[in-house]
Amino acid sequence: MKPLKLLLLALVVICFTNLTSAQTADEIIDSYFENTGGKENWNKLDALKFTGNLDYGTMKLPVTMIQTKEGLTLISADIQGQPYYQTVYDGETLWSTNQMTMEAEKSDAEATANYKLAIQDFPDPFLNYKDKGYAVELMGSETIDGTETFKIKLEKKPKMINGKEEANVEYYYFEKENFVPILIEKDVKIGPDAGTIGQSKLSNYQEVEGIYFPFSIIDGTKAQPGGQAITITNIELNPKIDTTLFAFPEKK
Repeated sequence: MKPLKLLLLALVVICFTNLTSAQTADEIIDSYFENTGGKENWNKLDALKFTGNLDYGTMKLPVTMIQTKEGLTLISADIQGQPYYQTVYDGETLWSTNQMTMEAEKSDAEATANYKLAIQDFPDPFLNYKDKGYAVELMGSETIDGTETFKIKLEKKPKMINGKEEANVEYYYFEKENFVPILIEKDVKIGPDAGTIGQSKLSNYQEVEGIYFPFSIIDGTKAQPGGQAITITNIELNPKIDTTLFAFPEKK
């Protein structure tokens, strides 16, 4: 009976160790905010301004992104001295520059409604996520490019896609050492990449006034390695914002 008692004791020790070392989704999220500046500092953010470059091999295009707590958004790139806008929202109208005509063009009602759902993601979708009506679930562990990560499912409010309500789910991979996301995945449901898994790879976290942000982002799809590289060169916290920048330029 002695060997059996020892075996049972070993099993109890193993089970206890697994229970005490297990992480919950909320614990991982709390560690993320603690390691990147603290929830108190994140909650103080009212606006963010990112400047950097879109990397096209030997060519780099200057890019600026502005986001505010109220939902005002602007992404602009400089193409040979001419501004090109994407995902601009002035509080009522969502618009972008048409790639063919280079004229400002309003988005349709469905795209605008879907954008309004994402306003509360500022400054981070996991911040106070329960108050936003979001749900999280720890899906387990995965190795991403040689790095051990926790995989967390984030389910947000459903979107409308071609008149049909669709689940709005993203998967975040938090590396286990510093508890910061290094990969975000989601199903692409519209546009030329529809039916694929979109990926955003995040790296080079740096401190800006006490809060850490990724300064290197690569956007692409899971099926095609590589993608569009974005290098952030500067981040401003709570800058003064000229709201006229977001207004749709009505034709004269």
